[in-house]
Amino acid sequence: QVQLVESGGGLVQPGGSLRLSCAASGRIVSIYAMGWYRQAPGKQRELVAGIIPGGSIDYADSVKGRFTISRDNAKNTVYLQMNSLKPEDTAVYYCNFDIREVGSRRNYWGQGTQVTVSS
Repeated sequence: QVQLVESGGGLVQPGGSLRLSCAASGRIVSIYAMGWYRQAPGKQRELVAGIIPGGSIDYADSVKGRFTISRDNAKNTVYLQMNSLKPEDTAVYYCNFDIREVGSRRNYWGQGTQVTVSS
């Protein structure tokens, strides 16, 4: 089994910054892909940023130039640096890992962390 633990959410004023972290632990052989999603009230969960095999990175158009995704392979951790936050960024943010374990490949979600952008 693999566990994902998120941290870093909170309340921030418009224009402010937050950094989210998500660490994976357990019987991990390798990580194929990792990413961040978000879900605002009444809306579907959407991809915010993702890192795929080979290191390619993809961002939602709404966050390009403001958010940066990065990873620490040694710590099995993915980060999301969020700058110039806007009220429309308010949502629950979830990390997602595509992980190869011994004998299987599975997709895991973090528990979610609330990000609220408000003055």
